[in-house]
Amino acid sequence: MPDPLFASARPSSSKKRKLSQPSASRARAGPSSNTKRPRKNAAAGADDDDDLQDTPVGVFDDVDLEPPTMAAGDEDPGSEEDETPAQKRLRLAKMYLDSVKKGVSARRARKARGGEDGSGGDDDDEGDELGEPAGWDAADVDREIIEARLQKDVLENSGRTHIHIAQSLQHNISTAPYLRIKSTHRLPITTSTLSEDGLMLFSSSKDGSIIKWDALTGRRLATFPKLRPSTSASTGKGKGRADKVEGHTDEVLGLAISSDGRWLVSGGKDRRVVVWDAKEMKWVKSFTGHKDGVTSLVFRKNTHQLFTASFDRTIKLYDLSPSILGYVETLFGHQDHILSVDALRAEVAVSAGARDKTVRFWKVVEESQLVFRGGGRSKLREVLEGGIGLDDAIHGDDEEDGAEASGARKSTAAAAKVPVKKLDFAEGSMECVAMIDESTFLSGGDSGSIRLWFIQKKKAVFTQALAHGVHEMHSNTEGVVSTPRWITSLAAMRYSDVFASGSWDGFVRLWRLDESNKSFSAIGTLPAPGFLNSLQMISPPSGNLDGAVWVHRKPTQPAVGQAVGVVDDGTATAAATVTPKPRLLQDDEKKHCMIVAACSQEPRLGRWMRIAGEGTGCRNQVLVWAVPYREQLATRRRMN
Repeated sequence: MPDPLFASARPSSSKKRKLSQPSASRARAGPSSNTKRPRKNAAAGADDDDDLQDTPVGVFDDVDLEPPTMAAGDEDPGSEEDETPAQKRLRLAKMYLDSVKKGVSARRARKARGGEDGSGGDDDDEGDELGEPAGWDAADVDREIIEARLQKDVLENSGRTHIHIAQSLQHNISTAPYLRIKSTHRLPITTSTLSEDGLMLFSSSKDGSIIKWDALTGRRLATFPKLRPSTSASTGKGKGRADKVEGHTDEVLGLAISSDGRWLVSGGKDRRVVVWDAKEMKWVKSFTGHKDGVTSLVFRKNTHQLFTASFDRTIKLYDLSPSILGYVETLFGHQDHILSVDALRAEVAVSAGARDKTVRFWKVVEESQLVFRGGGRSKLREVLEGGIGLDDAIHGDDEEDGAEASGARKSTAAAAKVPVKKLDFAEGSMECVAMIDESTFLSGGDSGSIRLWFIQKKKAVFTQALAHGVHEMHSNTEGVVSTPRWITSLAAMRYSDVFASGSWDGFVRLWRLDESNKSFSAIGTLPAPGFLNSLQMISPPSGNLDGAVWVHRKPTQPAVGQAVGVVDDGTATAAATVTPKPRLLQDDEKKHCMIVAACSQEPRLGRWMRIAGEGTGCRNQVLVWAVPYREQLATRRRMN
């Protein structure tokens, strides 16, 4: 007897042809009088027929198509129950094309207004997308612009690195304007985050407060103060009604803002995940699921799904959609504190597990994980095991090594000749991670190494040892002791070929990925004294920074401790170092890569070190750079 699971009655070919007709005509004609098939089966037949149809708009399946907000009383064209999936995709594709055309028209209008007041760029510039060479039809130009936009969106949604901006950034790093916001927190800053539109900036501190800043002017807009823990409303271990506490009662260690700028989420040592309305500056909800401090948070791009990492060795997933605002699930696997987590578009995440020395790639839908183990060859371990001497490991003796090295010792002797900056220290802890795309990510650890990973390779594809140099201390018994500066933060420009790293050597270092995605190299530095407890790189939409005066001027790069547009508690002051006659940026340079760094006198998770005093230039502050660039659309080649 055949299994009833596989016995499905498929409609005849004549009925298929009828079902392929537009649903609106069927709705007007009503159900046929001679049919006895229930409406449920008819809908199933329509779905089967849809599988047999061609989908000419399949390129939009993975593209985010959000219909515009409809006014009250308007009828939603997609509200018909009998609209097939193919018709819905076609309708959304048309809406998407209309939105792209409106964007092109708006940019053309801004270009025309800029040309009228004399501030626009030259139309004959090769990098100007909206320039119209003589003899070209405007419709043809618009069609090419729309085609480029569609190609860019499809590549971005496919998860491939598709924009090359490192070369353009490299020429503008040394003269990039930036804003320094002097902290009004009472204690060192732990992290900062900038909204994707480039307008709202938030910073948190060890004093338990969160401050909202205007990124265009640097003025303070609001403050979420630390709350005193209430003993009357709690029972047992303080779990009574902790979810009703409207704020934090201890240090705030992490911040994250949703792509649409609606939710700001914070986590701290009080084990709370607090959701705020970023625009209205109101408390929304608190979650108390973690059993230890919350260290890192990140939203999936263009969604309200939130990942939170904690000292309790777990990652929790929340759905912050307005109709839900609830907990989803917990991810287990790390054997030590989780210090960092990152995510992009897909339902995957990457996390760093501190002293378990692993980076884990989480596949949420498949409920699985990939484990990547850090570490590497260490000169210190070779000294302890008697392989080489301490002097040879640090300084190297060319003559002695040349005479004694033979066979298997040649590689060790060659390594001993390398200067100190080339040495690779043992990896004791994985401190931070950053995703480049859905298959490529970076990690940084206490050995001072930055590692490039690919999900199809269990070992790091490329390692940059001592990316921020070594720190030398004088010991009365051991002499000069060299230790690596650990990587405190990493940030990548999403789906691009550039990323930034931070430590406590006084600089933000920018790096460029090669076209094969197998290595990277340094392209420049930005002065940032102190511990860089967090980094962020975003590219706001064109035109959003037009109101920021500090962005549209090109000063000479100030020395460490000086900045353009210094702001202190909402009062703007003149800069210490500014060129006499700054040059306004051209119209084709109005796309910027914004780099946000939270500089502090202490590390984010402790107080075992402190950089302060005259001559260090170290202050508790937030630095924001706006580096202009031109992007080049390209598809990054995958590694074999």
